[in-house]
Amino acid sequence: MAGSDENNPDVTGRANLHGSLRVDGGGKFVVGAGQNRRALSNINGNVRAAPPPLHPCAVLKRGLTETDAVLNCKVPPIPIHRPITRKFAAQLADKQQQPLPEVDRKPLQSAPTRKDSIDHHPITEEDDSMDESAVPMFVQHTKAMLDEIDKMEEVEMEDIEEEPVMDIDSCDKKNQLAVVEYIDDLYACYRRAEVSGCVPPNYMAHQADINERMRGILIDWLIEVHYKFELMEETLYLTVNLIDRFLAVQSVVRKKLQLVGVTAMLIACKYEEVSVPIVDDLILISDKAYSRKEILDMEKLMVNTLQFNLSVPTLYVFMRRFLKAAQSDRELELLSFFMVELCLVEYEMLKYKPSLMAAAAVFTAQCTINGFKEWSKTSEWHTGYSQEQLMECSRLMVEFHEKAGTGKLTGVHRKYSTSKFGYAARSEPASFLLEEERP
Repeated sequence: MAGSDENNPDVTGRANLHGSLRVDGGGKFVVGAGQNRRALSNINGNVRAAPPPLHPCAVLKRGLTETDAVLNCKVPPIPIHRPITRKFAAQLADKQQQPLPEVDRKPLQSAPTRKDSIDHHPITEEDDSMDESAVPMFVQHTKAMLDEIDKMEEVEMEDIEEEPVMDIDSCDKKNQLAVVEYIDDLYACYRRAEVSGCVPPNYMAHQADINERMRGILIDWLIEVHYKFELMEETLYLTVNLIDRFLAVQSVVRKKLQLVGVTAMLIACKYEEVSVPIVDDLILISDKAYSRKEILDMEKLMVNTLQFNLSVPTLYVFMRRFLKAAQSDRELELLSFFMVELCLVEYEMLKYKPSLMAAAAVFTAQCTINGFKEWSKTSEWHTGYSQEQLMECSRLMVEFHEKAGTGKLTGVHRKYSTSKFGYAARSEPASFLLEEERP
């Protein structure tokens, strides 16, 4: 057996100068055991003499981010010049089994540079408190999601508590005359067609011999005639519409204005009534101011001027639908029609569309009866107008109501002061709507 060459300097090659490997006489690599033992003793002495580091990762001197430092805070790599023996391998295994230090999960502010060593940043009490109060990101994200779900549930509960829109046609499904299947389409068509029945709000400027005050006197008188003849409500609204549309395009002298009104009522009766008043009755009601021939000639002129277009949605069409949406009783119905007929006399109300004026009349009547503002979601849905959109028109109606029995044009007030119309004119005006407007 060959002797050990560990003390023979002549056979020591370049490899075993580093304490690693050498080549024997047969060309094989063998471990230099002698130098390995000396190197191991030196290493063990250095390990025992080394002071404990301030931080588990303090041995890393290169510039790393905090996350990289923690991830790489494992067993230091084995140097190439350090041989591995059984005892040293056991020590390395023990170090690998030790638990890793706790990871600080607070957000990283800046990565240290190569000049800034980790040893120069000692741990303070403030850092310890931050570590204890730090919450993992996935926990924060989960908490935020739960808070968002709670908010969504609160919003859904608020939506449930809102007033629902009622089906006002459910009670008429078996009534074939109510045409429930087409009623929404019909009123959508009325809303589109109502513009064709409107007139310019300043058309009186083109009339040379008449004015808006004369128009008011004529309509106030026709309301009384309509009441005495006991005509249908639709007839009155169509009569006023025909008068305005004719005067908007045809100049009329003052002495022919009453003839236009009487003839317009005759045409409306032929369109709406089952039993039409005869021409002689109209001559009598006008105190024989016009002859039969004059009435018939004016009828021809009016229908030709209007191009026989008599099918226009009037105020009455919208009043019926909106009163149904408001679930009206007789009191609300009579008071609403009282408000609308007051508006027929006023020339300034021509600037509003029929649908808007009808909705404002129902809203004003509800405020008058209840003493406070009331406009349900169902009414808003079927009328298409919010409470704010109706306030301007509603305030004008309250003003007309306050002075209905004091001016010269009191025909509407006298009509609705009878028992047949529920004494609607005697109701107290909703003056609180005007007080809100005043500063």
